[in-house]
Amino acid sequence: MTDTPLTDTPLTDTPLTDMPVTDVPTTGTYATPDLRARAQLDRLAHDRAALRRAAALGPPRADERRALRSAFLAVHADAVYAEVTEEYTRRLRLAELAESAGAAFPGLLPTPAELASDQRLPQALKEGHEIDLGIFFGAVLHAPAAGRHLMGTMLRPTSRALELLPRYTAVGAADLGSVRIERRDGVARLTMCRDDCLNAEDDRQVDDMETAVDLALLDPAVELCLLRGGVMTHPRYQGRRVFSAGINLKSLHAGGISLTGFLLRREMGYLHKIWSGLRTGEDGAWPPPVRTKPWVAAVDGFAIGGGMQLLLVFDHVLAADDAYLSLPAAQEGIVPGAANFRLARYTGPRLARQIILEGRRIHATDPEARLLVDEVHPAEELDQAVEDSVARLRGQAVAANRKMLNSAEEDPDAFRRYMAEFSLEQAQRLYSTDVLTKVDRFTTKSTKSTEGSTRPGAAPPG
Repeated sequence: MTDTPLTDTPLTDTPLTDMPVTDVPTTGTYATPDLRARAQLDRLAHDRAALRRAAALGPPRADERRALRSAFLAVHADAVYAEVTEEYTRRLRLAELAESAGAAFPGLLPTPAELASDQRLPQALKEGHEIDLGIFFGAVLHAPAAGRHLMGTMLRPTSRALELLPRYTAVGAADLGSVRIERRDGVARLTMCRDDCLNAEDDRQVDDMETAVDLALLDPAVELCLLRGGVMTHPRYQGRRVFSAGINLKSLHAGGISLTGFLLRREMGYLHKIWSGLRTGEDGAWPPPVRTKPWVAAVDGFAIGGGMQLLLVFDHVLAADDAYLSLPAAQEGIVPGAANFRLARYTGPRLARQIILEGRRIHATDPEARLLVDEVHPAEELDQAVEDSVARLRGQAVAANRKMLNSAEEDPDAFRRYMAEFSLEQAQRLYSTDVLTKVDRFTTKSTKSTEGSTRPGAAPPG
């Protein structure tokens, strides 16, 4: 690292990877804060101009563009975030933040037209512009002030949930498409109902799930929340409940699983809200601006991939005795969300590696399942067991104590730093050769055998 800002030499003449960057502008040993601030602004303006010139580079120099963007964000991530959020006064969710930053800093991010063009293509034919989004979100999340503000923003209720809230609170039910929510006896009952594809998740289901979680947490008449899979129409599981088959591989192959709308939003949105609670205001407000409630999950059939990840943020998990859990993401070539961050707390590091790296299945009747599941019951007795567990978790002090347990168990800054690394790692994984090959193969198998949209063999024997 040097004290020289990004080069003044035209970008077409100098390799971008040779452009030095500095952590702090050189303003002299006895520089005043005002001089330092002026130097930082000058440096930002200079480097911004370099980015603008880089925007004219074509696809053959994508790696060099990324090197420049990474170098720029290593120095200016906080300044970029402060500018586009108007000094932290605007709450911009992931997609809005990327769009605003791209408009304010030409060359920093792919253009909306580039992203839209990629979005229409199968995964194997995309240019990989989401890698640049991964660079951007990773840098923002690594910056403590900007990252904390963004994490807090993603804990706010969505505009869709706020729009639906008056009618939902009046009637106590909402059908969101892939998720249904019903309030009954003080319990918000969320049912995943993608019955044709075994509740395999895509961008649409992530949006529906976050909306349902928001409604449950905002509803003053709800004391606790229950999540369960609905009855399937999928040929192999017709008439049976299924919890979740994880990521929808058919959608991934078709280019329908996005970094921003699925992979990041899922972890920073509804999973994080289940764990940490919903934020309805700023710190220091009264009453405290966080709404948190106990969560119960009931696993019928299987909880694969993202389904198993869900269980790691729940307070109480029940399973049918013929159910199993698995995280096959490494075999598929991707990172299983925040499971790498949370799983070892439940299982210890050795079993966590067996599950994540080797794809080991944990059956509900295995001794190891007791580390992940609180109760196991015969399938025909699960309905009553669920009602019994819900009754035990009632009480105002339950929510307060689960909040304190979660605060002690997971450091928000550690999670933020994990998500910074995850943003970049998962973005690269999406466009790796092994992922594209495996997803194509898995989708072909699934289509031939079931005309479905889930994992190879659509999963589970049964």
